[in-house]
Amino acid sequence: MQCDMENQAELEEKTRLTNQVLELQHTLEDLSARVDAVKEENLKLKSENQVLGQYIENLMSASSVFQTTDTKSKRK
Repeated sequence: MQCDMENQAELEEKTRLTNQVLELQHTLEDLSARVDAVKEENLKLKSENQVLGQYIENLMSASSVFQTTDTKSKRK
């Protein structure tokens, strides 16, 4: 009888640990998917920033206001 109780406790512990491992695996999968989505969004935003930066540079070079101003020395 003692042996049956020990086996039952051991089985319950194994089941609990198995469920915990499965839950952690699902959490890891979710986090991995989130990281991939954030990386993709980051690349998109970097690309948009480059386009906007180039657009601003083009506007500044086309504007007579910025023609006479040395913007690089003011950025320091």
